[in-house]
Amino acid sequence: MSDLHEHEHEHTYDDDHGRPHTHAHNHTHTKAVLNRLARAIGHLESVKRMVEDDRDCSEVLIQLAAVRSAIGNTAKIILKDHIEHCIVDAVGSNDIAALDELNKAIEQFM
Repeated sequence: MSDLHEHEHEHTYDDDHGRPHTHAHNHTHTKAVLNRLARAIGHLESVKRMVEDDRDCSEVLIQLAAVRSAIGNTAKIILKDHIEHCIVDAVGSNDIAALDELNKAIEQFM
């Protein structure tokens, strides 16, 4: 079974000049992202149980680092997919607003 799952949706928003703007998103890694998120959620639930069971702090911290890494790797997939599809399309259509939105999202994520 392939991790590729094509998913399309559109966003409409006003550009910097108040003009409505629409661009489509074509996501090819949706299934892989959902699987990674499910694993990260499972890890986080395990961490919660570790805390409830008064497990050693160093063990909890190591598991939290694993959760953080899993989320970061999931974000990389989403970002790569977004750049390869949405941003390439935005550049092709001179869509400066989409590039601004990407910059805002990266700033908030980092």
